[in-house]
Amino acid sequence: MLNARRVALAKAAAAKTTKSGLYATSTTAKAASSASLLPLLKSKASATHLQRRQLHVPSISRSSSLLATAAAKLARKQVVSIGRRNFSGASAHASAGTPPNSAVSFASELARTGAKLDVKKVLVVGSGGLSIGQAGEFDYSGSQAIKALRESQIETVLVNPNIATVQTSHELADHVYFSPVTPEYLAQIIEKERPDGIMLAFGGQTALNCGVQLNKMGILDKFNVRVLGTSVRTLELSEDRDLFAKALKNIDIPVAHSTAVNTVQDALDAAKEIGYPVIVRSAYALGGLGSGFAASESELQSLASQSLSLSPQILVEKSMRGWKEVEYEVVRDAQDNCVTVCNMENFDPLGIHTGDSIVVAPSQTLSDEEYHMLRTAAIKIVRHMGVVGECNVQYALNPESLEYCVIEMNARLSRSSALASKATGYPLAFVAAKIGLGWTLPELQNSVTTTTTACFEPSLDYVVTKIPRWDLSKFNHVSRDIGSCMKSVGEVMAIGRTFEESLQKAIRSVDPSFAGFSPIAECLPKSTEELEDMLRNPTDRRLFYLAYAMIEKDYGVEQLHSLTRIDRWFLYKLENICR
Repeated sequence: MLNARRVALAKAAAAKTTKSGLYATSTTAKAASSASLLPLLKSKASATHLQRRQLHVPSISRSSSLLATAAAKLARKQVVSIGRRNFSGASAHASAGTPPNSAVSFASELARTGAKLDVKKVLVVGSGGLSIGQAGEFDYSGSQAIKALRESQIETVLVNPNIATVQTSHELADHVYFSPVTPEYLAQIIEKERPDGIMLAFGGQTALNCGVQLNKMGILDKFNVRVLGTSVRTLELSEDRDLFAKALKNIDIPVAHSTAVNTVQDALDAAKEIGYPVIVRSAYALGGLGSGFAASESELQSLASQSLSLSPQILVEKSMRGWKEVEYEVVRDAQDNCVTVCNMENFDPLGIHTGDSIVVAPSQTLSDEEYHMLRTAAIKIVRHMGVVGECNVQYALNPESLEYCVIEMNARLSRSSALASKATGYPLAFVAAKIGLGWTLPELQNSVTTTTTACFEPSLDYVVTKIPRWDLSKFNHVSRDIGSCMKSVGEVMAIGRTFEESLQKAIRSVDPSFAGFSPIAECLPKSTEELEDMLRNPTDRRLFYLAYAMIEKDYGVEQLHSLTRIDRWFLYKLENICR
């Protein structure tokens, strides 16, 4: 019965489309083609989103053919397949027993037929060679972007020198250049391939920096290459620490007391005004490279010299070490529809790079007031900055009050985006690529439920825990201390009904020799002083020192909290495991 109704609806829409296609250049034809789609969408899809905003309809010259193609495919129940595994985007996740929603399916079929923007060939900038800070997470996002482009029947050109990646597989991109991801090489490829658009948000910091440089060199304007998704100006605002702080102050979003500097002497002068301890953050840096804490003038002088050798600008800001670190993954389209897909919380307090910290999703220790306060701020920031696609906003939250500060915003797919995608089942990179082509969230299908649109926020009834993996033991004389500069080379993710369950799974996944949250032979301190020093100063093995302190030395939650500043909620959960 349902299939017959779907076919009837599709045929009716196709008939209207064919009729209006004869007069595609007239105003009445545009209205007719729009009318054939919008009532159907409004009657079935999310009323709250669709009644407030009229969906953006493709250009007059393409609307008739797009609707006809979508109606025909829906009637035949066919989808566009990608690669040898017949990947078909959203439909690949459809469950056999779930009846499809006609309106949502129709809109999704329309989104698969092409782009709203007039682009036929797109250059996707990859992340470059494997290094700490750019690895599998950007291979994941780039692969998803290419699949979204291929599904929309757009020719793709990929630049990525790393042959050991999924995205460089011959069955994905139409053209692959194993060239260094630098402005000079990209300029030559653009001159040869002449793409209509370029995507910069799927290759991490390397791709973003190259895009900014190409714009400054005039290459994009010279060859008429359109930046799809977030504009270069927004990328510059989010990466330039000084401009970003000023932009947030304009909308009354709190930022840490800080000063952007370009010389070591300016950094020392700024620290005198702010007061020690301070944290140094590098602009346009990968994986927190060049960042760190300084408690004295001599420490700052050494740190600033190193940081300025890696980046043209650094930010000297007041240290908030010990505060909670929370981040939100936000998606926004060009029509200002905005959703927060996932929020995550670091197990470790502020002072450790997110890539080196245990991360829990969704957040476990925030009150309802804190959660919505930060969510509202994230949406306000993303809208003010003009992000089109996906980004993440990172906060420092005072555990003793509602005071908070924005640490940074990544106006691109990040390491956290890959984690959030897998934790929630919401394909952030895939959706971001579609948004870059001009589609809006209400027009895209939710790839998990296949019965709702992408403007619905996921709701989790489980806990996800991510634990980094380090290979520091492979090197001699290397410091095991972890801080604001990332050192991990990978991570594992585990899912459980409780935090205790997901944590135990994650620990065992990091290394087969780990039995779970329990002491290990390499982490047996010789004295109480050594134990408390290892707890106070984070290393890649601090979790096992916590286990030793709880199980062997009977340390309590309050004592461990004063040493580590880890939230008491997490410590009580660790205590449950020990029992």
